[in-house]
Amino acid sequence: MRFNVINYLIGEGISNLFKNKKSTISSLMIMCATMLIFGLFFVIGENINAFVKNVADAQEIRVIIADTATEEQIEEIGKQILEIDGVRNAEFISKEKAYEYMKEMLGESGAELLEGREGIFSVSYDVTLTDLELNDEVQESILQLEHIKKIESANKVITQVISLANGVRIVTGGLLILLVIISIAIISNTIKLTVHARRKEISIMKYVGATNSFIRWPFLVEGVIIGVLAGLLSVGIIWGTYTLIANKIAETSFLEIAHWKLLEFKDMFKLILTVYLGLGVGIGVVGSSISMKKYLEV
Repeated sequence: MRFNVINYLIGEGISNLFKNKKSTISSLMIMCATMLIFGLFFVIGENINAFVKNVADAQEIRVIIADTATEEQIEEIGKQILEIDGVRNAEFISKEKAYEYMKEMLGESGAELLEGREGIFSVSYDVTLTDLELNDEVQESILQLEHIKKIESANKVITQVISLANGVRIVTGGLLILLVIISIAIISNTIKLTVHARRKEISIMKYVGATNSFIRWPFLVEGVIIGVLAGLLSVGIIWGTYTLIANKIAETSFLEIAHWKLLEFKDMFKLILTVYLGLGVGIGVVGSSISMKKYLEV
């Protein structure tokens, strides 16, 4: 018996879609448009976040050790640095390694000036962080250790990277909230037309004792189906469009110059599909509930 009721409610919801083809199609188109706008910012945001992460991973704090430190003390400093919260890795840089690195940086002409001057370099550690926002705290902790001569780091770059990452999160979050509100309004108005057309039928159902839940379910099913279809269509369109544009951009030298590699859509597919289906179901349920409220009030 319960199975038949569920079949009836779902069947009614699907039937409503075909009874109101024009409003269903218009809702799908408008919801797809809003989801595509969100999807555009979403994939841009994901690529920027990936770029920021790559830049963050490349940012290092160079800890210069005092020349008076012994080998045992230098080794102990490395262990102490690794114990600091926020430190991912601490790579030991010997004088010889620093000398060779500088020779590569200066090229053949500059290397001649450094010939035989390995002694001007200091032993150091290149420290990478788990989170760039811990940069200041980590530097303060390192400076409290003994035999630390100084710290070299691109603080301005780190600050700009953090600001960029936060800005992307704020814009994407704000856009998501705006589009959710718009989509709920669209679904509500669409289902409201169906509900209004069947207001007499709903009144009769209430008169003979039908519960609000029994009346509401077909419309909830209708809203969820519209939302899910819009989500799936949007994922397909975003997939094709993003792949086409990414391939075109990859053919240029811009990304190579910027040392930036765009994410493949498959890397974002699960996340964007989950977000879209979640949005579709959530918007469908909320929109349907809002549109039904007036007609279910006693």
